[in-house]
Amino acid sequence: MRHDSEAGVFLLARSMAPGLVTAADIMLFGEDGETFGGDRRTAYVERYIHSEIYKALPAVQAVVHSHSPAVIPFGVTDAKLRPIYHMSSFLGRDVPVFEIRDTGGEATDMLIRTPFLGAALAQSLGDATVALMRGHGNVVGGRSLPEVVFRAVYTEANARLQAEALRLGNGQVTYLSDGEAAASMATNAGVLTRAWELWKAAARG
Repeated sequence: MRHDSEAGVFLLARSMAPGLVTAADIMLFGEDGETFGGDRRTAYVERYIHSEIYKALPAVQAVVHSHSPAVIPFGVTDAKLRPIYHMSSFLGRDVPVFEIRDTGGEATDMLIRTPFLGAALAQSLGDATVALMRGHGNVVGGRSLPEVVFRAVYTEANARLQAEALRLGNGQVTYLSDGEAAASMATNAGVLTRAWELWKAAARG
């Protein structure tokens, strides 16, 4: 997420398994995606996802990138990821799919390892809350850390439910209308802390 008092600085863990991260593992990065303050610990290769989204989208305060398994099929098929229930109403009518070949060519390792690729991904995300990354995962933006975690969790949940509904309904699924999505988002914004407190407690063991 962005630093709460240093403009152009964001926080991200050092390169390690996310489930093992502690406060001591958090590093500071500048808007170019490089380590801030002389920190020489190994950083994530894909930190440019974060730096370029923060640079391009001032409203985004926190970013989650994951390899969420259930979303992968929606990035490699014609099936569009759409909100199937109220908890995922933030998905909206059109979740963009980032095609790395359009920017990086036919032989990348699928990772966003340069500012150039990160900028292309940020452009693909645009005003959406979620962008799928073909054959890779997804990226989620939010106005706060609780909100972006909520969105990341329920993007995965929606993908699982939608895939099951598509199978049961032979492709015929009733999605949220624009009005239902807007009303649900307003309601969910008021209860984010309920799930956030539970997730924090679970992460702390």
